[in-house]
Amino acid sequence: MSDRRPIVLLVEDSAEDVLLTQEAFEAQDFDAKLQVVDDGEKAMDWLRSAQSHPDLVLLDLNLPRKDGREVLKEIKDDPDLSDIPVVVLTTSAAQEDIREAYCSHVNSYVRKPVTFDKLVEAVRHLGSYWFGLVTLPSTAE
Repeated sequence: MSDRRPIVLLVEDSAEDVLLTQEAFEAQDFDAKLQVVDDGEKAMDWLRSAQSHPDLVLLDLNLPRKDGREVLKEIKDDPDLSDIPVVVLTTSAAQEDIREAYCSHVNSYVRKPVTFDKLVEAVRHLGSYWFGLVTLPSTAE
């Protein structure tokens, strides 16, 4: 992995969930830069205008203006964005949402934990997997 800090784009409209996720990231050993947008249209604008792609997108499904399902499909259908790993991070346990996300080529589907301690644990696992175990397109040589 390169020496630069990994960039994670968090697409989340709940201010409380953003704050909890930021705190969970701060409680971890890995040093990722967390960028936050609060709706699907802003997510696509950010992705298309960013100097470099994020290493990982954490995507809520239920978003204003353009929901996460649409964002996921747009990312995976765009040749310039399709190699960005996307993890759905949502409260939905609906089989239809899970199936649709995987049919749209999501890399992982994670249900939001209900407690802060569980969220910290989930972020730790995400970080160790995405920034420790796998080789990401942004870090491949």
